[in-house]
Amino acid sequence: MNHKTSANLRIQWFHDEVWRGTYPNAPRMAERFHISLRQAHRDIDYLRKQLEAPLVFDQHNRGYIYTAPFSLPLIVAGENDDLYRPVDDTLVSGRAAFHMPEADHVIIQSQIPYTATLEIKDKLTVLEMRSYIISDEGKRTFLCEFHNIDRFLCAIFTARSPIRIVEPDWLRDKLLHMAEKILKVHE
Repeated sequence: MNHKTSANLRIQWFHDEVWRGTYPNAPRMAERFHISLRQAHRDIDYLRKQLEAPLVFDQHNRGYIYTAPFSLPLIVAGENDDLYRPVDDTLVSGRAAFHMPEADHVIIQSQIPYTATLEIKDKLTVLEMRSYIISDEGKRTFLCEFHNIDRFLCAIFTARSPIRIVEPDWLRDKLLHMAEKILKVHE
């Protein structure tokens, strides 16, 4: 894990966890990203105050929930995470969003969901992946549906226990490529 993760990445992760119903909290975020508890609270406050997320702390579940539908602002980024910038409506409606020198490319994910079969042996990990699971195929295999490939792979990669991609092969290959890239950077 990169010890110097960006606030954007942490906030995206936190938002995804809230959206998936896993009740994330500051201690979990601090542990996940190797940051101080104080920094985790600052990130959560930023999400609540600056991005106006309808976040409340659920005492019973000891984590945050949304009290109303919420999505993060659109982000345009290049390969360097430090260049993340919120995109306003004028950029999206005009051609300027595609001429930003900081952005190497913009990826638009398909609205038709992808499917994958996963083998998940741990019950807590099944709960963690429940927002993607559409059916239990038996023998600890689950059919999943997702729209964003990178977000789905990130969920697999950061799960509490190992998850095996049974199919499709292209998704397994993409995950292996991501892992090789990470290992190569940290050699």
